[in-house]
Amino acid sequence: MADSAETDWVSRFADEVISEAERRAPGKTIVCASGLSPSGPIHLGNLREVMTPHLVADEIRRRGLECRHLLSWDDYDRFRRVPAGIDPSWAEHIGKPLTSVPAPPGSTYANWAEHFKAPLVTALAELGVEYDPISQTEQYTSGVYREQILTAVRARAGIDAVLSRYRLKQAAESEQAADDYFPYKPYCDLCERDLTTVTAYDDETTELAYTCECGFGETVRLAEHDRGKLVWKVDWPMRWAYEGVIFEPSGVDHHSPGSAWIVGGQLVGEVFGGQQPIGPMYAFVGITGMAKMSSSKGGVPIPADALEIMEAPLLRWLYARRKPAQSFKIAFDQEIQRLYDEWDSLGRKVAAGQAQPAELAAYNRAVSTAAGPLPATPHPVAYRTLASVVDITTGHAEQTLRILRDLDGVEALDEVAPASGGRSAGWSSTCPPTSAPACGSRPTRSCSTRSGRRSTRRCGCWPTASTTGLWRG
Repeated sequence: MADSAETDWVSRFADEVISEAERRAPGKTIVCASGLSPSGPIHLGNLREVMTPHLVADEIRRRGLECRHLLSWDDYDRFRRVPAGIDPSWAEHIGKPLTSVPAPPGSTYANWAEHFKAPLVTALAELGVEYDPISQTEQYTSGVYREQILTAVRARAGIDAVLSRYRLKQAAESEQAADDYFPYKPYCDLCERDLTTVTAYDDETTELAYTCECGFGETVRLAEHDRGKLVWKVDWPMRWAYEGVIFEPSGVDHHSPGSAWIVGGQLVGEVFGGQQPIGPMYAFVGITGMAKMSSSKGGVPIPADALEIMEAPLLRWLYARRKPAQSFKIAFDQEIQRLYDEWDSLGRKVAAGQAQPAELAAYNRAVSTAAGPLPATPHPVAYRTLASVVDITTGHAEQTLRILRDLDGVEALDEVAPASGGRSAGWSSTCPPTSAPACGSRPTRSCSTRSGRRSTRRCGCWPTASTTGLWRG
């Protein structure tokens, strides 16, 4: 991919990361990182948090260098609110770690965090994303960060001085006064919530006293306490230093004055003796015909939903072809046909040797990783052709095969299915998402297709597996 270095954003970042890694830690494994909070459905906007470092890490591996892509599950974050569609009684869990909150009703998973991790884990495997998962619950509760916590607490006056440079007057009233600032938040040993206030701390003995809104209070030795965590603006730079992160992108909301990225850039060196990663800001990913995605409000298509109507390489391509700072939208309506036409056209250009360097780079990143090629459709047929044929035959397998054999020489329906087993794409019409439960469940309902027949669709009316049995992507 050397010929694409001038036009391909992935290659340029890989060059920069390799150079910086050699400067900071010569000969050591390069570390790229992502972080996700499984507080609700992990949607297609969140996927950019993973795909951006994945593509860079994968390019580094393609060059024969060792590179780890860390995916931190921020599952020790507090449960902040009850999402739409969940029993209001879940409000009793507000303030608990996500791993201490029961999973949504009907879930088979152990807790709230595991319930929302699971669909993404499956999707990332299908997308060929190689990563090392880290549970922050496990890190904190096993005492991994004890020394880092004590370091932050000793430096609390300096941390507060940095924060005060950005603290707005109107916000200051809602925060603890500077003299009382404490960068560590205990979870109550009785109610498990973080509705706690540190009332005393002894730097010499590390004895910490706290009270909770539930009425409970106790004194613990912070050097031995594993039921709490650093506040976010201190936690993030602590991890940069602890993990030796060289590359970690973040969203637009993390780059405003006083944000975690800006503050963390100062604290990582002053407090933890580390360096801030190379960290491009990435723009939002939207859905055609839909407002900005919000996990707590529901109605958010997740990667698994996209993979119901797209081949994995196509979904990878959407993230690979745009620079991180460029926003884009993913189609769940009739635009999916245009998108597949564009993808198929690019495939023909590549096969004919007519693709531009940046197009070729993005295509190669979409169809393969450093580990090898992704499963592909043995006999690709245009998406709009498949949709039309299924519409005509109402999904009758023998009639569908007869027409496809005459049109394109297809000898078996399995030929138009990806090697991975595929996803159904026998749609005569599609419609954009509207309102799915924030719990991530997918109750079904019926939607009429253009031909007047009925097909089972998932709640929210975005395309998923049809009853036709025809596959492509």
